[in-house]
Amino acid sequence: MRSFAGRDILSLKDFERQEFFRVFDVADELKPIADNRHNSDLCADKTLVTAFYQPSTRTRLAHEAAMHRLGGHVTGFSDAKMTRAGDFYQESIKDTVKMLEFYGDVIVMRHFQQGAPQEAAKWSSIPIINGGDGWGEHPTQILSDLYTVYREKGRLDGLRWLAVGDMRMRTMHSLGYALTQFDCPVTFVGPPEMSLPEEYKKEFESYSLDFSEAEHVEQAIADADVILVEPVVQPDYTKSRDERSGDVNLTPANYKITRELLTKKAKSDAILLHSLPRMDEIPADVDITKWSRYWQEAYSGVIMRMALIALVLGKME
Repeated sequence: MRSFAGRDILSLKDFERQEFFRVFDVADELKPIADNRHNSDLCADKTLVTAFYQPSTRTRLAHEAAMHRLGGHVTGFSDAKMTRAGDFYQESIKDTVKMLEFYGDVIVMRHFQQGAPQEAAKWSSIPIINGGDGWGEHPTQILSDLYTVYREKGRLDGLRWLAVGDMRMRTMHSLGYALTQFDCPVTFVGPPEMSLPEEYKKEFESYSLDFSEAEHVEQAIADADVILVEPVVQPDYTKSRDERSGDVNLTPANYKITRELLTKKAKSDAILLHSLPRMDEIPADVDITKWSRYWQEAYSGVIMRMALIALVLGKME
């Protein structure tokens, strides 16, 4: 198995099966630090740089919280408009990254351009972690989701997944790449205009992913062990900020996960995930049901990112 030290985390199609479990093992080792609300000194001599060209709550703050839990330092920006990367100069990714690499030891980048973290990695002498690139991928989110399921179920192989929402989303693409390494059939359910792009279908097929598509969540929910939901009411991920005002559309019934649907159709031990934020696709009365795990999923995101940071900085091997 390859070392993670100095490695970029750009896409889950770069991960081999045993590498997932190595990250899970390290997350388990570091989990007591977060559970006890302590900070260690594991990365006391290191600095994390956040370069966020799009809004973020969980991804940015989870990485920052993870670095603080490891005893490290954090610098960076959460709004490119407040930097030369987003003002009049529109500084190139190359020029920005060549500066940022002098300010820290690992960079987490979120960008509205698909492939931007890969471009950054070409010029950076320190590891780049992809915090979401346009409609491309979101590897750390899906690693957090897999870790949540693994902790809950004790396994990944043999679990059937149902993915509901906009299939153009980066999380759905990372999910597909990840599940190619496990015996996990997945059914994608989304509006026709938001179906899986052909390029991803072809690639998933070439990676031997066991996937199918359905038109209505009721057609697949009864068999699902894991239900992963994303909104079908989405911002434009190709922009740095979507500032539309006024009313937005509501989620059609085909793509909503209600308490009634779960009670009547879902397995009693199924796990319901959502990377958040949500619109109306999961009503608030689902939060306290036995299926919901999205708060645990958010917490797992801190622990998972602690593991990734420690690994790419060579603090764990």
